[in-house]
Amino acid sequence: MDVIMWFKAELDSAEFCAQPFPNAKGYHSKTVAYSLWHIFRIEDIVSHTLVKGDEQVLFSGNYQKRINSPIITTGNELSGAEIAEFSEKLDIAGLYSYISEVRDETEKMLADMEYERLKEKIMPERREMLEALNVVDGDENSVWLIDYWCGKDIRGLIQMPFSRHWIMHIEACLRICDRLKKM
Repeated sequence: MDVIMWFKAELDSAEFCAQPFPNAKGYHSKTVAYSLWHIFRIEDIVSHTLVKGDEQVLFSGNYQKRINSPIITTGNELSGAEIAEFSEKLDIAGLYSYISEVRDETEKMLADMEYERLKEKIMPERREMLEALNVVDGDENSVWLIDYWCGKDIRGLIQMPFSRHWIMHIEACLRICDRLKKM
């Protein structure tokens, strides 16, 4: 989280939307703004819809409007110039409010969670709830997420979307920042 806050302190709006590796194969082909949206949309979706079965922060906090996001999905369906266009539309202050609230909600959920729940599989009703919300696009670059998440137990979800997923995307953002500073 310190690195995410460092982005806020160090990057200007153009740098949040910059795509210095647009044709690269990897997470560094995105933008910092997109990456932050993506990380926290996934965390919000997984923690609220799949683990808790309650309303996502995006909806309860009216964050789609506050962030000025044209989408409610994870953004996996976006590529190339679409990522840059999407990033330019986002209100970064609103995005950081969303990040903070999602993080706080996840930390509270994890602190309150009973150890026995870690072995629980995702219930079919939660999958149906997820599908009905249309927060995962039907595009082939996105729809696989539903099977992936619903095939895990809660422990597996904590290990990927709440930890390794952060690491992969934050490392890519640092590569983006490093390139921007050299330009």
